[in-house]
Amino acid sequence: MDIYFRLAKEDDLDSIVYMLADDVLGSKREKYEQPLLENYIKAFHSINTDPNNELIVACKEETVVGVQQLTFTPYLTHQGGWRATVEGVRTAASVRGKGVGSELIKWAIDRAKQRGCHVIQLTTDKKRPDALRFYERLGFKATHEGLKLEL
Repeated sequence: MDIYFRLAKEDDLDSIVYMLADDVLGSKREKYEQPLLENYIKAFHSINTDPNNELIVACKEETVVGVQQLTFTPYLTHQGGWRATVEGVRTAASVRGKGVGSELIKWAIDRAKQRGCHVIQLTTDKKRPDALRFYERLGFKATHEGLKLEL
């Protein structure tokens, strides 16, 4: 599949929010409606103006078919190293199973290397066993137990 990657633009938000909401878990926590919630627009601007955050879209021709957010974080551990965190990986239903998700993650790995990161990390919900297998096929290992506290 002929796709390319670029930084997201505000005009892409409609497609991005739709993809975030277009699955079993996302439909319970996202709200896709027109006009989009102001919080989505505010979050986009915060991401877009932060040099350590990148919202990346995968495009087929001019259509957005995938998205992921990369956050680059400096740490005192690992001798002051940087790490990349991947969040919000989604692909459009029309391209699922066609390699777009794999290309997104491979792109993220290359970008993390370009930024000098020593590790790239992500989380996936335990209710997504297929996603866990997908990430493991791409070389990720479940080496830590992640914890969250809803606020």
